[in-house]
Amino acid sequence: MGVTACANDAPLSPPLAQDVFLEPDTTRIQGLVESRATLDAMLREHGVAANVVGAVVQAASVVFDLRRLRAAQPFLLERARSGDLRQFEYEIDADSYLRIVPIAPDLDEFLAEVLPIPKTLEHGVAAGSIDASTPSLFQAMGATGERAELTVALAQVFAGEIDFNSEVQPGDRFAVAFERFVRDDRPSTYGAITAAEFENNGRRIRAVRFSPPGGEADYFDDEGHSLRRLFLRSPLKFEPRVTSRYSTRRMHPILRTARAHTGVDYGAPTGAAVVAVSGGTVVSATRDNTNGRMVRLRHASGYETYYLHLSAFASGIRRGARVEQGQTIGAVGSTGLVTGPHLHYGLKKNGAWVDPLREHRNMPPGDPVPEEAMEAFRAVRDEALEQFAAVTEIVQPPPAVVATR
Repeated sequence: MGVTACANDAPLSPPLAQDVFLEPDTTRIQGLVESRATLDAMLREHGVAANVVGAVVQAASVVFDLRRLRAAQPFLLERARSGDLRQFEYEIDADSYLRIVPIAPDLDEFLAEVLPIPKTLEHGVAAGSIDASTPSLFQAMGATGERAELTVALAQVFAGEIDFNSEVQPGDRFAVAFERFVRDDRPSTYGAITAAEFENNGRRIRAVRFSPPGGEADYFDDEGHSLRRLFLRSPLKFEPRVTSRYSTRRMHPILRTARAHTGVDYGAPTGAAVVAVSGGTVVSATRDNTNGRMVRLRHASGYETYYLHLSAFASGIRRGARVEQGQTIGAVGSTGLVTGPHLHYGLKKNGAWVDPLREHRNMPPGDPVPEEAMEAFRAVRDEALEQFAAVTEIVQPPPAVVATR
């Protein structure tokens, strides 16, 4: 039997076409360089064709020492589905980056350049306080919206005056004026701190960055006295605690015998940076079953410092090498005869062991601003301190309330 269609029957609609997913031609990868990574391994890991990797590495090595590839530095990689490299960028430091691009399509030839990072200088200010909600300097700085790098820089400015490992307490306040470099398509970075103020246990210390005629920039208090000391107050930058002090007779935690403890133990996590408390020369960088990895430094005025139980030595730390004050020389560890990770820090003066904490407190300051430069210093001081005069009001303690009957 035939089928008759009505005149008002609508024609059947064609079936809907299904969406077709097209894989993008280019893959873009952003990340941070992993520890002990090489450019060759990074390219292979992220899908760059094996026959391309060698040409990229060769081009890069012409303009940049690939041994300087550092962990935790940002990189950008773009590659085609075929495995061809479209672009690679590696941020060398805050000021420059390595860029690698193909010279022409379908050619395994690449142009590698070290280029400056465009940036704009701005001036910033921040102020905060140590209290129940922000009990550490890191937390207090974070509450202002600034990053940990500024916290570390602030601590370094006052490192000769305040032991940030043990002396910061509730009620302390700070204000800081600093340079900030704004960079296109990259996180901003910090420049120099131009002025700072820290109130610690009721004592207010100010720091002004000033370059005396013919000298390098340094920090001075508001009267022109140097804040630099021959030694920093601590060989660790932040957050450790003193777990054992200098003593002529202490019970050894493993040997269980009373013996002299010729230094200070700082409890700190494995990997925390250990810095030279003063500029000097590496006498030795050794390892043994008792001291573990140990660095010994010789300084001016008959001083020697010892850093024991390290997990690793910093690059370039070897006998005869010159180190600067604050330079990283190793990392906290638990090598040698120990019960857990910590730094044992020892200090000798003219060949005899002395109490590091007491000796550091008695260190004389550096040279003051020369008298002939005081007028220029005062002008720099007044201008710098004005930058954060307003923000300090935010963290001033409230006025005392007097009860009345």
